[in-house]
This record gives sequence, C-alpha cells and structure tokens, in this order.
Amino acid sequence: MSEFKHKLVVGLEIHVHLCTKSKIFCGCELEYGATANTRVCPVCLGMPGSLPVMNKRAYEFAVMVGLALNCEIARFTKWDRKNYYYPDLPKNYQISQYDMPLAEHGYIEIPLEGGKSKKIRITRAHLEEDAGKNVHSTGNYSQVDLNRAGTPLLEIVTEPDLNSPAEVKALAVELQRIVRYLGVSEADMQKGHMRFEPNVNLVIDIGGKEVKTPIVEIKNLNSFRAVERSVEYEIHRQLDEFGETGKTMGMGNKSTRGWDDVNHVTVLQREKEEAHDYRYFPDPDLSPVELSDEWLGDIKSRLCELPLQMQMRFVNEYGLSEYDAGVLTGDRTTAEFFDNAVKAGGDSKRLCNLITQAGLKMANEKGCSLAELGFSAEDTAELAKMVEAGDVNTTAANTILEKMTELGEGPRSIAEKFNLIQKNDAGELEGIVDEILAANPDVVEQIRSGDKKSGKARSFLMGQVMQKTKGQANPKIVSEILAKKLG
Repeated sequence: MSEFKHKLVVGLEIHVHLCTKSKIFCGCELEYGATANTRVCPVCLGMPGSLPVMNKRAYEFAVMVGLALNCEIARFTKWDRKNYYYPDLPKNYQISQYDMPLAEHGYIEIPLEGGKSKKIRITRAHLEEDAGKNVHSTGNYSQVDLNRAGTPLLEIVTEPDLNSPAEVKALAVELQRIVRYLGVSEADMQKGHMRFEPNVNLVIDIGGKEVKTPIVEIKNLNSFRAVERSVEYEIHRQLDEFGETGKTMGMGNKSTRGWDDVNHVTVLQREKEEAHDYRYFPDPDLSPVELSDEWLGDIKSRLCELPLQMQMRFVNEYGLSEYDAGVLTGDRTTAEFFDNAVKAGGDSKRLCNLITQAGLKMANEKGCSLAELGFSAEDTAELAKMVEAGDVNTTAANTILEKMTELGEGPRSIAEKFNLIQKNDAGELEGIVDEILAANPDVVEQIRSGDKKSGKARSFLMGQVMQKTKGQANPKIVSEILAKKLG
C-alpha cells in the first residue's frame, strides 16, 4: 500500500423496505419467498393504461423515519419518474422523488467507544418503488422475478461525515435499530429488507495541498461485516491507485463497484451516471402529497423513545454498563420490558442479570422475544426483589424464571412449590452450623490454628451446611455465623 497522509471520507446511502401489507402504488400483497411472479398485477408489471395509487401507510412510515432522524418534513412533495432501462424495471422508469424529497436536513447520532457519540448529518430521505430481481442461477440465461417490483423503498442519504470503517458500521447498526423500534421495517438484511451503499473516497495531503481521489460507490451490501470490510478495502485500493496514476476527483469519473465476499475485494461494475442521465420529470399519474398539521401531529404521536437515547438513559439513570445497556436495547420489546420491570420496583442490576443471563437465553432457544416467554415485567421485578431480600439465591432465581415460563405462575408461588426459598432464620441456621462443627472437630481445629489451608476448610464447612439444608441456607447468614464461631 502506498504511504500517503490521508483522511477517509464516506457518505452512506441506505435503502429500507417498509413493512406495509401491500406495495406502494398497487394492492399486491408483499410476501417474501413467494413463487416468482405470483404477487404482481398490471400496475407493477407496467401494463399500458394501468394507473398507480399511493399507499398512505408507506408514506406515513417514511415520515416517521424522517422525524426520528431529526429531519425537516416537507408539507408538499411530489412524485417523479426516474428513467432508465433494466430488465427488472418493467415500466422503463422508477417512481421516485427527485428535487422535493419528503424529508431533508436532519441528523443521526451514532455511538462511539468510551460512551461518546457522533452526529452524522442526513442530507435527505425519499420514498420510491423498488425494482424486481434478476435471477442468474438457472443456467446460461437469466430470469426476472417481479414480486419485489413496487415494494415501498425508503432511501436515506447521509452527508460525507463518516471517517472510519467502524463509524460506517455503527451508523448502519443504529439505523437498523431505529427502523425496527419504529416498527416500519423488519430490516432483515438476509431477506434484502435493508441494503447499504457507501460512497468512499480519500482526502490526501501532498506537501500541504489536499487532493481527493475519485468517489467509488459500493453497491448493495447486505451485512454489517461487508459494509465495514468493503470500506476498509477501498482505503488500501484507492491509496494504491493514487500512487500509480495520480488520478483525482473530477466530473464524470465516479464509478460503482461490487463487493466480492469470498475474496474480500471490490470489483468494478460501471462508470456512474449523473442525475441528468435519468431525465427526471414529475409523474403525471400521481397527485402531489400535502401534509396537514393534523396529519403530521398524528404521525408524530406514533414515535417512541429511540434506541440510543434509551441506551444512554439506562447507563445514566440505572447505572448499567455500556455493554449491558447495549444488549438490553438491542430490540424494543426487551428494552421496554426491562424498563417496565425497573419501574415496577426491581433493582436494575439484578434485573439486568436475570434478563441477559437467563431470559434472553431462553428466548433465543425458543426462537421468540423476551416478552413472548409468558411472564410479565412485574413478576420479573418481584423475582429481583426476592433475590435482593435473600429469599432466593441467583441459581434458584434462574430456575424460577424458567418455571414461570412453563407454568405461568408468580415467582413466590413457584419458589414455595419447589422448595427454593432460602433459610434466613439465623437461630435455625446457627443450630445447623453447630451440628456441622461438632461433626468436624479436625476441620474446626485446622481453621482456628491458622493453617494455610484454612480457607478451603471454611469452604468445606459452608458446603456441609448447604448440603444439610439442601441448598436453601442463605450463604451470607451462614458465613456470618461461621465467622462468629470460628474467629
């Protein structure tokens, strides 16, 4: 790799499928994995004389995302035709938004290491229809599946404010969390619900003068790993290319590249068209959209606390570590479950341990969310209180949580039914300790003589007490009694 002092500059384009029941301009059902070309109609097939009708829910979902990204929401927007030919585009144009997007001039905050965050500017967010899908796995010819044609697609464009592969990945992760929290997209990248296209170039310092390498757009990345690795690769490739050719950014030399996930390299696809090549013009078949105060207020009322805000609140208010707060806010249902349990009186750290070490493990094994396991946030808070009070130990608490899933009963009822309540009666436990000491005089003498193995001897006595009580003795109380009697 050529050695030049340089700075990475990345802007990100993100395409998000919105999870409406039907397509954006027709009534065809949205269904992933259906038999090819069975979810189509004259509108999404581009038949002559067919007329599109806007999906209100898709527009509202897009506005919700715009609001979450702190954008200015346009009160008047229109639809445009983006003209180009490709086999998966039956009309030979795509209905999109060009000069009047529904949202622009916003920002998103992304988490950085050390509890810090960085604000990335959002240029615009606009709504359009997705194209179909070309299939190249059937032999020496290609086929076209138009089930996806007409899927509502939200395109979000950032300013070139990202300066490391890690930051690019962090933005991708955070945006996925946001659209899932809002409930506007499943954002399953394996199904193509979310695709990323970084625009990458370098600012290189040549003797105090800054020059820029040509911008490369990496197309259709569908994993966080691919996003991070492809940007990392482009740094090295562009530095090497600049060292060989000295080529700098100018008009008409933007190119697109694909990511080879096997060889971990980007591959040239084509030179990039400019906007005028698409011959944008207003779509005559669709009315512009006018957003009233009342309609905007209704959409705003559907917003929720966003994941990064909730994550930082869990750290600042509940005293959790950044890691634990990140795990708990990984999805909205888990975050709200934990939050409700804390508000029901459970200790935040006890609840965090119960949920992350037992609850989420069970949910993962059963293939469901934490909230679908069958116990309530209030019952979980009650269980945390029982641990805090010493009524049950941590191991028993995990067992109780599992039984709560199976039986649908409260934690105290289960603890009593399965004899999991700890013995906290100091008088009763003292009698048991006296029995154990009397039965093990050699061990007692070893401890009192200050033998170097006295620590193991104490552990042995503790184990004997726990065995005698079938694990129900409160270890803290037993330890205090042993300390008093043995010195």
